[in-house]
Amino acid sequence: MKRPTFSLVGDRILKNTNHKSRFIDKRIFSFFLSLRFHFFLHHLSSIMLPSHSPEVQSQTKPPQTLNFVRTHVSSHPCLWLFITFLLIQILVISFTHNPPPCFPDRTAVVSATTSAAECSSGRVYVYDLPSIFNRDILLHNCSDLDPWNWQCGIAANHGYGGPAAELRRILPENLSKAWYRTNQFALELIFHHRILNHKCRTLEPESATSFYIPFYAGLAVGKYLWMNDTSKRDWHCKMMLEWVQKQRYWKRSNGSDHFMAIGRITWDFRRLTDPGKIWGSTFLNMPAMKEVTRFIIEKAPGDVRDVSVPYPTGFHPKTKEILKEWQNFARGYNRSSLFTFIGATRGWVNHDFRGLLLNYCYSELGSCRVVDCAAAPCPTDSSVILEALLGSEFCLQPRGDSFTRRSVFDCMVAGSVPVFFWNRTAYDQYEGFLPGEPESYSVYIDHEEVRNDTSLIKEVLMKYSKEEIRKKREKVIETIPRIIYGIMTNDGLTNFKDAFDVAVDGVLERIKEEKDWSQTNKKD
Repeated sequence: MKRPTFSLVGDRILKNTNHKSRFIDKRIFSFFLSLRFHFFLHHLSSIMLPSHSPEVQSQTKPPQTLNFVRTHVSSHPCLWLFITFLLIQILVISFTHNPPPCFPDRTAVVSATTSAAECSSGRVYVYDLPSIFNRDILLHNCSDLDPWNWQCGIAANHGYGGPAAELRRILPENLSKAWYRTNQFALELIFHHRILNHKCRTLEPESATSFYIPFYAGLAVGKYLWMNDTSKRDWHCKMMLEWVQKQRYWKRSNGSDHFMAIGRITWDFRRLTDPGKIWGSTFLNMPAMKEVTRFIIEKAPGDVRDVSVPYPTGFHPKTKEILKEWQNFARGYNRSSLFTFIGATRGWVNHDFRGLLLNYCYSELGSCRVVDCAAAPCPTDSSVILEALLGSEFCLQPRGDSFTRRSVFDCMVAGSVPVFFWNRTAYDQYEGFLPGEPESYSVYIDHEEVRNDTSLIKEVLMKYSKEEIRKKREKVIETIPRIIYGIMTNDGLTNFKDAFDVAVDGVLERIKEEKDWSQTNKKD
């Protein structure tokens, strides 16, 4: 029997661990602390109350602690100060023993009413990894975006970031509330938060068909990418794999039903043994990762376990209604420029293509709306980017520092038609998220032809009629739900299918089909 192949997402995840023990320990700690406090007051009452007090004379009546405090607080100010001090200690201990609100809630309610039909591809179990592999890696004291520190803003609001208040200047108030200051490397936190609330999540690993590993590999490796100590880039990765390989459910499948999210490009995790190739970690080259599926913002060609998913943008609607309202807003916006380029030069790059586009746009200011991020506050003021994208029919999308860039998705969310110069910027990535026919939503101009004659850009774009541009834009707007990450409502759900749903549904289906294929082969 021929083994099935799958075009979208693949993976397997994992196994169980003793995730309840820490919470039980905390409950026991809190119980004994409160018990100790109660008996302390009881003992104090027997010492400090006068001998004729009813509370002392009666051995059958329990002490009324609250009445005692209320009656004697004025006559014993030192006691009141001591009680206040003790209460403050209890509060401090309570706060330090609970995860900050920005961290995914591991106690998220799992629905017990989800039907088998809704989870036809099986259920997913989420490992409770030791915090050194996720929470402890976060930079908690830097909650907003900072152009000088790529880690800033990731920990805030489960990875979505704080509200993008600067957009109130250009957007209606109800729509501006759906925009956030999201760090482009926040994918790991967003997926962790969403998977904990997934309708098909189970707390019983025995009933799971797939397993999610909430390891923040991008953050763990990213901290050391610009340092010469390669061992530090691999340490968290090796330790995590040692931990997960000890789990029962990993051993059952060798990781083939495990999956995870990685918030950096694949090339940051494929360091070679060649001493001259010292960039990145060896994480994805480690033998244990061979069968693990990973959602990643840029995949390696030919590696079926790399599944490229959209970069996080700043648009995170809570409801389908807000999403549709945004789509209508982008559809009807008055676009006064033919095209826009948003970016900065890369002076250290030979034949810098971004610099070529930037210079060309400055020479075509009647047609091109230019945002030079070397001068404009692009990293911290999203209004300068969104305003240019909303006001332009097309947006130029050269390759970034790698082949892909977040700006592609910023462009499409704004309803602008992307213009690509390399196939690998989008066409060879994001299968299942972007339309299958590139010409239906974008324009392609070969980068070598542009190097020979930059005026070709305007010539090509001017050839499209208003109706042709409208059709392309409509396809772009139709695609928006599949390239954004919604924010869950209070019930832990979203009422539209977004990029997270596309990715997870795809991987769960792939795992189930591969398991079905394996079982059928065994019978044969």
